[in-house]
Amino acid sequence: MPGLDATSSALQAEKVRLDIIGQNIANAHTTSGPDGKPYARQVVSFESALMDHGKNSSGDTVYGQGVAISSIRDDKTPGAIVYNPGHPDADEKGMVQLPNVNVTHEMVDMITASRSYEANLEVVKTAKQMAQNALRIGRGR
Repeated sequence: MPGLDATSSALQAEKVRLDIIGQNIANAHTTSGPDGKPYARQVVSFESALMDHGKNSSGDTVYGQGVAISSIRDDKTPGAIVYNPGHPDADEKGMVQLPNVNVTHEMVDMITASRSYEANLEVVKTAKQMAQNALRIGRGR
């Protein structure tokens, strides 16, 4: 069912978005990563994508639309700098660069992504019910 391919791609994209949000929340207090710098918030960008659905009866390629992840990039916004001389990552003045992750913002993003995921699941459920009803009609019941 070609219509479900777009929904499937949206589900996959939202799953990746939820994974990245979880990663951001988990690293909200990571002041020193492998590169020695504070964790940088990750941002997922989506784009519309043409998807190859195969050939139709006349041999032409059939395309549909879906969602693809165009990039996962670092948010360049600097994190807060706080005075905490006892922190292991404090500089000589006692200042610590924090990650640029706002947990409240991430939670709002998580709710939005979760609701989008749920809406796409409803599309799948409705399409399944419609297909089952069409089969029942075809059998004369």
